[in-house]
Amino acid sequence: QVQLVESGGGLVQPVGSLRLSCAASGSAITSYTMGWYRQTPGNQRELVAAITSGSSPNYADSVKGRFTISRDNAKNTVYLQMNSLKPEDTAVYYCNAKYFYRAYWGRGTQVTVSS
Repeated sequence: QVQLVESGGGLVQPVGSLRLSCAASGSAITSYTMGWYRQTPGNQRELVAAITSGSSPNYADSVKGRFTISRDNAKNTVYLQMNSLKPEDTAVYYCNAKYFYRAYWGRGTQVTVSS
């Protein structure tokens, strides 16, 4: 079992920055593909960014060049650096850990981009 706790969300003005953290416990995440997803009311959860166990990242087209995902296996933590934020980035952001058929989710952290 992997427990995931997100932090770092909040209210930020457009073009501002936030860094989300996802702290894992219960198991080392070394072998897991870690991802950040987001969801807005009435919509499906969508992938924002993911990073493999070998630290290869991939991003949704909507965040390429603005968001950066990284992992620190020594701290069992994954980060999402979000720059040049836009109002359409407003959502609940969820951390995900995936290894073959196993998948775990955090409870999410709210990000609101508004002036």
